[in-house]
Order: sequence, then C-alpha cells, then structure tokens
Amino acid sequence: MNYDKFTTEDFRQKLNEVINNNSEQECIYKLSEIYDGCSKKDYLELIDAQLKTLLEPYKNGSIGLAQINPVAGDIEYNAKKVVKYIIHAQNIGLDMVIFPELILMGYPIEDTIDRHPVIVRENVKWLKEIAKITTSTTALVGFVEPRKSGHLTGKKYYNSVAVLSGGEIKYIVRKSLLPTYSEFNDYRYIEPSPVVGCQPADTLGNFDGDKICDCAKTMIVNGRKYGVSICEDCWNNKEFFNDTTLYSLDPIEELSKENPDVFINCSASPTRAKKEQLKHNMLSFISQRYSAPIVYVNQVGAIDNSSFDGSSRVFDKDGKLLARAKSFKEQFLIVNPEMGLGKIYPLTKGLEKTLTEQKIYTLEYEPDLERTYKTIIQGVRDYFNKTGFKRAVLGLSGGLDSTVCAVLLADAIGAENVFGVSMPSKITSSESKNDAQKLAENLGINFTEASIKDMVETTNNCLQNLFSTVEKSWNCRYKQSFTMDNIQARSRAMFLWGISNEFERCLPIATSDKSELYMGYATINGDMSGGFAPIADVPKTKLFALARWMNENREVKNAIPEAVILKKPGAELAINPKTGKPLIAEDALMPYEFLDEIIWRIENKKEYYSDMLNSEFLYEKKNPVSKETKIEWLDKFYRRMSTALYKWSILPPSVIVDSRSINKFDYKQPITSSRINYKGCDAAEIEQKIHSLF
Repeated sequence: MNYDKFTTEDFRQKLNEVINNNSEQECIYKLSEIYDGCSKKDYLELIDAQLKTLLEPYKNGSIGLAQINPVAGDIEYNAKKVVKYIIHAQNIGLDMVIFPELILMGYPIEDTIDRHPVIVRENVKWLKEIAKITTSTTALVGFVEPRKSGHLTGKKYYNSVAVLSGGEIKYIVRKSLLPTYSEFNDYRYIEPSPVVGCQPADTLGNFDGDKICDCAKTMIVNGRKYGVSICEDCWNNKEFFNDTTLYSLDPIEELSKENPDVFINCSASPTRAKKEQLKHNMLSFISQRYSAPIVYVNQVGAIDNSSFDGSSRVFDKDGKLLARAKSFKEQFLIVNPEMGLGKIYPLTKGLEKTLTEQKIYTLEYEPDLERTYKTIIQGVRDYFNKTGFKRAVLGLSGGLDSTVCAVLLADAIGAENVFGVSMPSKITSSESKNDAQKLAENLGINFTEASIKDMVETTNNCLQNLFSTVEKSWNCRYKQSFTMDNIQARSRAMFLWGISNEFERCLPIATSDKSELYMGYATINGDMSGGFAPIADVPKTKLFALARWMNENREVKNAIPEAVILKKPGAELAINPKTGKPLIAEDALMPYEFLDEIIWRIENKKEYYSDMLNSEFLYEKKNPVSKETKIEWLDKFYRRMSTALYKWSILPPSVIVDSRSINKFDYKQPITSSRINYKGCDAAEIEQKIHSLF
C-alpha cells in the first residue's frame, strides 16, 4: 500500500489503530511494513518515534536486516538506499544494521570492475562518506575493495564488508571462499582473503598476506561478540556436507574458536529450484552446531540472469527459525536473536513442503510453482526497470510458450505495456488465431493480427532464385530442408523487431522454452530472437503446470484458455506428411515427459547414456516403451543436443530458475565439442580402436 497518499490525520489514525489493536511485537512489524510503504519524511519520523519506544525493551542486541534491491554499478543509487536504512536504524535505536554482500556495487558486477576500475574507486569514496553519518548504530556494508598497489600476484580486488560506527570505519572483513561454478565467477577478479574475520580499518586498500594483524577475528558491539562472514564463507561445513566440501577452509569453524554470541552472514544468493531446502537446513545446522544464533541477510531483486529471493533470516542457538523476511520484496526486518524478537514471513507457497524432500524426478511441480512465477516476474520487471525499457512486444501463436510469456509479461510490467501480435501463415489454424485473441482479451493486453503470408512468399521467391545461382557452384543441396519453416519464424521476428525499432523503449521477447532449446527445436532469428527470454530455463512439462497454476492463483482467474493447455505443442511451420496436419512437436522429438526427465537426470544426477538406458523413467511407469524406442529417443536427444550448443550461446538474457541450467552464465560447453561420445566405450572397444591404427 502507498501510504504517501494518506492525509496526515488519516496516517496518524492508521498508526493508532496498529498500536491499539496489536501485541507489542506485532506492532513492531506492522509499523515496519508501513515504513516500507511510504517515503514522506514527516510520516517516516512518526513511525521512527513509535518504533523507538516499542523497541526499548529489546534494545540490547537489536539488529536490522536491510534486504534491499541494488542496481549493478549504480553506486549513488545503492548508497542512498544504504544511508536511508542506516538513518532509520539509528533513529529507532538499533545496535546494528546489516546489508547484503557487495551492496554498494551490486552483485554480480562481472568484468565491469576490471574494464572500468573508476567504479571501484567511487564505491570506496561513498563508503568513507557513509561511515561519517554513523553514530551509535553499527552498520555492515558490503563493497569492492582494491588490494594494495604494487602487488605482484593474485587478483586486483577483495569482496569486503566494512564495519562502520561512530563516524568511521572500524574494521574490514574480507571474503575467503570464492565460488567459481554455476552462475558464480568470483575468482575472476576477486582475491580470496588470507585471513578470516575482522582486520583493522587502516588496512583498507592496503591489505595482503603480509599485512595480517594478529587480532580478534570477531567484533564487539554493545557487549556482544559477533563473527562476520560473507556468503560462500558459511557454505563449507564438512559435517553438513558429509566431507564433500569444495574448500579446505571453513571460515565459520575459524570464527567459532572465539565463541561469538552471534554469527552474521552478508549474502547475495540467487534463488534456484531446491536451493531453499539446502539453505534452510544448512543454516539451521550451523547455529545448532555452534550453539549460537546466525543472522543471514540476503539481496533481493534481479540482475540480468540472476534473481535473488531475499528471504533473509535468523536461526536461534538451537537451530530453530526465529525470523524470516519476505520473499522477492525489499524489507527492513528488525530482530533480536538473544531475546526472541522476530517474525517469520511465509516462503512462497509450497516451499515449506520441500524442506525435507528427497532429490527425485517428479511431475508434481506444485510446491515450486509460486517461486518459479515470482522468480521470473522479478527477473522481467527488474530487467526492464534497470535497463530503461518499458514495453514488450511478442508473437502470440496460440501455443503454450507464447501464452505463458504473455501472462508473465502482463503481470511484470503491466498489461498496457504488452503488445501481442498474431502472425498467421497459411498453415496456422483458426483455433490458434482464436486462442491468441481470447488470451489477449482476458489479459487486457494490446493485440493485433498481421499475416506473414506475403512476406513468406516474397522471401521464398527471392531465395529460390538465389539458391539456383548457388547450386551452380555447390552441388550439395538438401533433398529436404527446413528453409520454409525458418522463413516463417524469421518473418515473424522481423515484424516484432520492426515494432521494437519504431516505438520507444520497446523490447521484443524470445519465447523458447528449456526443453526445446535442449533439442535445438527453436529458430535462430525466429522464436529465439528477442531482447529477453522469460521461460528459457523452464521445461515444457513445468510450463503446463505453471499455466494451470496461474489460471488458479492470479487475481483474474482462467486468463489462459483451456484449449491452449489441452493443445499438443507444435510450431505450425510444417505439415506432417503422415497426418496431413501441422507437425506436432512430440512427433518430431519425443514425449515431453520423457525428454524432461533426460534433462533432469543429466543436470541433477550427471547420469550418462547407459545409466538412463538401464533405468526406469517415470514415463515408462504409465506407458510401455520398448528398448528399441528408448534407444531411438536417447540417440535423438544426444544427437540433437550436440548440434544445439551454438544456439544456447546466442540465447538472449534469461532468468535462471532451475537447480541447473543451460543459460550461458550458468553452464559453458565448447560449441565445437559436438563430437563427444556420450555413450562411452568399454576397454575392449578402445583396445580395438587403438590397434586398428597400426
């Protein structure tokens, strides 16, 4: 709710209602929610005065978790948010306010700090000025720290947290464990800290292994001892991970030697399928293992491919969840780990059910659908807002992929900013055109129909003349080609890019899904063409479930026509000679249930060909599949995947949703590795191949 629209009298009345009708602790959180919903200085001061009184019994050990959404590289914007919450924390008398990892710079920042080191200097300047406004409240602020000048080895920067208090920088904490996997690439420009915990402030910008101060690793704030770590530093407990850790050092174990009263972790951890389960259980284990509360503060918002869920939290010394911030929303959450002050906001619906779930393939997507929806919505909204785009145009085919994309776009940037274009060819069915129009009406988005028939015919005529000329030099023309299929897809992309070029702040949308991208069943400069790809990390079977979920859970029910969900997916680019009807995707590929399980087994269990050939798929429990057919499908999968690698590399930015992905920020494979033998050879075959050489 936007409380800035209230009159002063109405606003005071609202505050009085909260105070008179709620318990002391509930008042704290309801007033904090009102604070997050207004910006008028007079109103903020009224809330601060009430909160300061309510928090007096909890003052000693009180902490504010500043879960905010930064813009990568916009240091002024990020710094102003930091200042706002430091002032708020000081006004209400908190001991401490904690910000996410690298909050001044925004995470991830990628190669920018190497190509444009000026922004590193700027984030240090802002940090020093921010320190001057701190008084009795201690602030933990993440930033990129330059290493001492003239160093000979290693990287140029540290990922650091500055401890600010009393108008100055008190300590610097540097990240020790640098993830270089999935979407993380910290070690590209960041040097791992040679020491865990706090180092003196005078080491800022002048620190290295030879500058380590033999001092306490923990810090004291208002009589309490805190052990501070940064993101990955708390993800390496050997007991929890059964000795399968990535690093030899455990920073939390090192900090525990000084018996801190509370652990703090400043984090920027993106959301992914199954990650909540791991994070929840791991943080609970750490707090219980060391008999000390852990305060975890996470970034929220999206930066390109990474969507951060927030969900900052506190576990008490017994490993019990004491507090958890909202998911996918900025929030300032007030806690006191030692006095039991905290509020547990719900996770996205369904995730609570998965906290003890086994890692198995299932088509029961329900527990992860709200998280998937909000992950993509946030990814789309922040991509548009942070890049300056406002409007989206997409082709509406009447099929599942474009339909789901249209709903997500309408919810993310507003229906008035979405334009759907039905672009029928002579193959397009009347049902598809009607479904596209009905969807647009249900969503309230802009809509028109523009036939590609003339463009396809003209393009084809021009190309046939050209092909005849080329054929005189190259005697290798395909007997059967996909040229006409691709002309149709690319003609549609021409329309969308034309609209994008003609109307300001407009971005065309790529509608390819994960299943079809794996198989290369997507057209470069066709349905893959666009400035953003909302569903590129969502497999087809999950898209069906998501469509039904949105019909049931959006404010306007059943926006997606049932016919779209019941329809067999197909691009309507070619006629199946066996049926005389438009080609169904599963006829060209394989059943999506089987295909999606292959993808899941590769990504999550790293299974290979023979594993899958000898395993029973979920699809096989309901449908008899001969061994010959299974071999045919597996062979087709690996053959098509091998030749689809170059398509993955040119996919537009997309939101990472799954636990594993083919998003190029998450997974890298040489395009020229298409000759990998995924079946493998036994020793006898290898011996025979070697001996055949001489």
